[in-house]
Amino acid sequence: MRGDAPIVVIGAGIAGLSVALAAAPRRVVLMDPGGLNSSRLAQGGIAAAVGPDDSVLAHVDDTLAAGAFHNDAAMVWEVLAAAPEAIGWLQAMGVAFDRDAHGLLLGREGGHRASRIVHAGGDCSGERMWMALQERVRMLGTVDWRTCEAEALLLRGQAVAGVATRDFHGRENTVEAAAVVIATGGLGALFARTTNADGATGSGLALAMAAGARTRDLEFVQFHPTALNGGQSRLPLITEALRGAGARLLDASGEPLMRGLHPLGDLAPRDVVARRVWRAWQGGGAFLDATALPARWQARFPTVATICRAGGIDPSREPIPVTAAAHFHMGGVAVDAIGRTSVPGLYAVGEAACNGLHGANRLASNSLLEGVVCGRRLGAQLRHHAARAAAGRFRQIARGAGLDSQSLAELRQQMWAAAGPVRIRHGMESTAALLAEMAGAGWQARVAHAVVAAALRREDSLGAHWRAES
Repeated sequence: MRGDAPIVVIGAGIAGLSVALAAAPRRVVLMDPGGLNSSRLAQGGIAAAVGPDDSVLAHVDDTLAAGAFHNDAAMVWEVLAAAPEAIGWLQAMGVAFDRDAHGLLLGREGGHRASRIVHAGGDCSGERMWMALQERVRMLGTVDWRTCEAEALLLRGQAVAGVATRDFHGRENTVEAAAVVIATGGLGALFARTTNADGATGSGLALAMAAGARTRDLEFVQFHPTALNGGQSRLPLITEALRGAGARLLDASGEPLMRGLHPLGDLAPRDVVARRVWRAWQGGGAFLDATALPARWQARFPTVATICRAGGIDPSREPIPVTAAAHFHMGGVAVDAIGRTSVPGLYAVGEAACNGLHGANRLASNSLLEGVVCGRRLGAQLRHHAARAAAGRFRQIARGAGLDSQSLAELRQQMWAAAGPVRIRHGMESTAALLAEMAGAGWQARVAHAVVAAALRREDSLGAHWRAES
């Protein structure tokens, strides 16, 4: 090919930005589909064992327990041991973490036995981190930031050698690459109730599947137990850190929702709490009561306070109605510790990838940590990657057309009913059949079908994958 080929990164969340920063001074083309991404919506911070009463071992133990010991233990150790250094790097990138007189202000979230969540701007953590990193990326003279959609991968032989794109004016383009990184986030928007941005539909997973990349653990979808219950497509998240500060989950009668169900009570792992909230809605609803907290909590959690006011709720006087909602995909494109997929030249990182860190259920606030640690590791590896793509003619492997809006709405309802917090065989079987029929009409249906098919194959309950008889 002519000249040196860049590294192409598809996705501009924290994982993709970390790749681009660590790859410098290699030339990078960063493809941003535009709009919100899950990194920016993250209210929880980043988990790191930096407190005086904490240790990496304790963080590892909590991660393995939350993941139902389905995790890759070596990956867990590698990522969590790198957490303190990742906090230092983020600070060097300009992230101003919350502090008190003793140093970093550490919060606690579900599944954690210690306070180890580092926040930036309280519940604005994801946005603050993303803003700092994207500003650094834009300062680099080596990153070409493009607003476009990746619609196909270019293959020479069996190796990925570029991307075919379309921008928002309909203009098509091809970019040859020495390596392509999928950093497109998860697939929560394939469910009728979700905390994710509208674009979190598994688009990168669809590209990888079309190219023949192996997938892993697709059945494991985490449902956050406390999204604000409302009628909109994307449900605002009520951060778990609010429960860490003392808010309580109640049923419709005002009784403690988690009483006697788990030793950690309201801060039990998310899969446990989400199922309890889901069942509470069968009997009248679930509520998060913050009325007993000191008034200053709204200054610490400004996003939650704003969300409640927009919904006509005064959280200082009344409980917040909450519901479970699709939040994070533990599965994804199967990758090794570096981020390599089974297809030469194709890499994946962040929520789009599955490296075994999260197991069957993600421990709260380990995802931003994964994006930073694994993104930086992959970027450093690609910095020394061969600068030329494979020679010869290429062929396009397209993701294919998407579903129309009506079909996508139907798919989302089907996925919530059949593959939500509690799953029943006959519901999944009928939904799998419907999705198979829809697969020819849109790539979202192929991704959704792969998730349901994986859930059907795993006949026992494990972590966030919960099978019920009825």
